[in-house]
Amino acid sequence: MDALVSLVQSINSLLWGPPMMIILIGFGLFATGYLGFPQFSKLKLGWRESFGKFLHKDSSNKEGSLSSFQSLATAIAAQVGTGNIGGVAGAILTGGPGAVFWMWVTAIVGMATIFVEAVLAQKYRQTRNGDLVSGPAYYISQGLKERKLAGLGKFLASVFAVLIVLALGFIGNMVQSNSIASVMSEAFPIQPIFIGIVLAILAGLIFIGGMQRIGKFAELTVPIMAVFYIIGSIAILIVFADKIIPTLGLILSNAFRREAVAGGVLGYTIKSAIRYGVARGLFSNEAGMGSTPNSHGVADVKHPAIQGAVAMVGVFIDTIVVCTATAMIIIVTGSADPELGYEGAQVTMNAFSTAFPSFGAQFLAIALLFFAFTTIIGWYYFGEANVKYLFDSQLAVRIYQVLVLGFIIMGTLFKINVVWELADMFNGLMVIPNIIGLVFLLSEARTILEDYNHQIHVGEPLHYDYKYESINRHVK
Repeated sequence: MDALVSLVQSINSLLWGPPMMIILIGFGLFATGYLGFPQFSKLKLGWRESFGKFLHKDSSNKEGSLSSFQSLATAIAAQVGTGNIGGVAGAILTGGPGAVFWMWVTAIVGMATIFVEAVLAQKYRQTRNGDLVSGPAYYISQGLKERKLAGLGKFLASVFAVLIVLALGFIGNMVQSNSIASVMSEAFPIQPIFIGIVLAILAGLIFIGGMQRIGKFAELTVPIMAVFYIIGSIAILIVFADKIIPTLGLILSNAFRREAVAGGVLGYTIKSAIRYGVARGLFSNEAGMGSTPNSHGVADVKHPAIQGAVAMVGVFIDTIVVCTATAMIIIVTGSADPELGYEGAQVTMNAFSTAFPSFGAQFLAIALLFFAFTTIIGWYYFGEANVKYLFDSQLAVRIYQVLVLGFIIMGTLFKINVVWELADMFNGLMVIPNIIGLVFLLSEARTILEDYNHQIHVGEPLHYDYKYESINRHVK
């Protein structure tokens, strides 16, 4: 096991080195300017179309699709998971408080990236067996085919589809069950293997209900779990109110520290802050990774640009709100000290226990259970969409379901550092084919945005010709 960890860490040191940082931040920055700063000009639209429509529910979305809010909830279910609790803690432990700043940077520029992903997923979605399917595998293969690069598109799409099944459906869900088991067994006298079995049974009951059951589950649980956690975090910040301003100063000063900090287990430098801040930020909000387009692409909206705006809301909630809440309570309570010997989600649990000794650990355990379990459901769905791309077989989907349940159980038995390092590796590999596809298709995202802006400007009823839903694109 130690040899495996050493090997994966070596791969990650290359994979998550300067080239990956430049690719992710660079594409996000370029897309920001190229599209006219959509994370500022269209964020209000995203809030209105998601939460506004949620408060005034309309159940008239087309059969085989999800409502805009259900798609967002499914995406947030996947985004808000152990990355927000254990991942943030790990980033601070290994990259220092400055890693939090680079999470913010990743989120802001990532909002433009996820806008591009969502609108492309909307344009190139297909129908299979009566249900809409979408995601990078579909927009890469079809989009590059239109550019006379069918061979490259098919290759990149297939590589991406395999990687997302491995990264999220299998390894990623091991991360979620691992974090649930580590925290639940710490807070309650339960053996990890039994936790894994119960998780697998509950997840299986949702999986077999298909896209509609997954969407309804996310729609019901995501708002409750987010509010539940944020209220708990605010309560801690009220207790430690005098440390809020110094903590913000610490985050900013450490984000650009060149020299290693003396003492502790690791030296914190700008390099480690960026490496772990960007890696954990990506793992959490998934912008550029190509995961959430699988749900945003099947939303029933009048125009792709609308769902692009909604997708940005997911990144904002995930990183700017939830990850920041976690980072603040970890630092203000002093739980980020490596000398304490805590790992991952246990660091955040210590923060809650420090503030509320009588019930803090139990509160965090329950919060993590909801966060990680909803992520399991979301990531399963993303993987399923790509299994359908690769095989277009219901038998393949059933086999995939069984394998995912097995990995959920196995995840409770592994050491946490092994699982996290594997997750970082596969997430990094996923980015490569997706970003290549986005570079080729970025101009299409701008054309779609310009079409939306034009219709709004002239006062036309919003509409969009989903030519990839024509009968010639359907796979029966």
